[in-house]
Amino acid sequence: MSDLYSRHRRVMPDWLALYYDDPIEITHGEGRHVWDSDGRRYLDFFGGILTTMTAHALPEVTKAVSEQAGRILHSSTLYLNRPMVELAERVAQVSGIPDARVFFTTSGTEANDAALLLATTYRRSNTVLAMRNSYHGRSFSTVGITGNRSWSPTSLSPLQTLYVHGGVRTRGPFAHLDDRAFIDACVADLKDVLGHTRPPAALIAEPVQGVGGFTSPPDGLYAEFRALLNAYGILWISDEVQTGWGRTGDHFWGWQAHARSGPPDIVTFAKGIGNGMSIGGVIARSEIMNCLDANSISTFGGTQITMAAGLANLTYLLEHDLQGNARRVGGLLIERLRSVAAQLPGVREVRGRGLMIGIELVKPGTDEADPQAAAAVLEAARAGGLLIGKGGGHDTSALRIAPPLSLTVAEAEEGAAILESALRSAY
Repeated sequence: MSDLYSRHRRVMPDWLALYYDDPIEITHGEGRHVWDSDGRRYLDFFGGILTTMTAHALPEVTKAVSEQAGRILHSSTLYLNRPMVELAERVAQVSGIPDARVFFTTSGTEANDAALLLATTYRRSNTVLAMRNSYHGRSFSTVGITGNRSWSPTSLSPLQTLYVHGGVRTRGPFAHLDDRAFIDACVADLKDVLGHTRPPAALIAEPVQGVGGFTSPPDGLYAEFRALLNAYGILWISDEVQTGWGRTGDHFWGWQAHARSGPPDIVTFAKGIGNGMSIGGVIARSEIMNCLDANSISTFGGTQITMAAGLANLTYLLEHDLQGNARRVGGLLIERLRSVAAQLPGVREVRGRGLMIGIELVKPGTDEADPQAAAAVLEAARAGGLLIGKGGGHDTSALRIAPPLSLTVAEAEEGAAILESALRSAY
């Protein structure tokens, strides 16, 4: 056991998760690679849980942060803040929400918490609809709506949460149906739920469930949910903390795969926009954002140094069409992994879109999740020089692959080869 690991265990909470039997300290990175304290180099296919969205040590972001640090780091939202206004203007422009207002936070948890405050205040209801297998953060309110037992340590909540079907396509009571019948069944389930409760404030949903193992419904499900919700005045919150900014390749926002009934009322974002800096936020129509009747501030949300990083990162992402790169390189990576999976009895499914890919593992010959195999593959991939993540419901049996969006074809092939070897070692 390393000295740092021993010190970590003495002062950090027992429930603070660490990857690997022998945890590593990442000391620096460049592009799509990172190095540990022993000097070992890894291809990074997880990006600090999808936060390093563009690249490690991206010169444009590094320069923006350095220059801003030489001027002023922070002043709070009590003062005018040019970088915050400039980034809010850019985010509002690309949001797809009419008359959008933007509120910055420091994390996705805080963004979702703020969205729930807005929705429940606007609707005068503390009932919330959420998806089974979902994850929305670690604050008291967001844990209370999380539909994933592994990440929900308490049933206490300031909200009444009703869970509906649809976030997981290939498991559950509707898995045997085709896409059209699946959507119809989920809509019928939602309609039934609404018939047995007081009108909820909002439905909150991840277009692709992150911690849940990169699962998603058929395209169009949330559009049909939205049509039904509109009849009741219920808001739609799209949690884009992991899916935003072009990661799915096909769309800039995950909700755009479900856009037929219009954009969400509220969008939350975080992670990738800061490329490692602590940025989260909420986008909402003005009448929703402005519904609070008390003063509020954000001490560290929108601080100058993080806004400078976000502006530089968003500019780079758009100018270099990283969404298009995610679509092209991600498509190649998915097909490569599916060809490998077809030869392995323990791989139940390779799913995802763009550079957001999940590999679900089961015990061969069964449909039973295999968390031990997932842990073993994680270790073997690391040994081969590749960092990946894991997740997937309460069984944690899905591998999560989410490299920086600037991933090259050569790096995708290298990572796929290491992952193939790791998978074969487990089966």
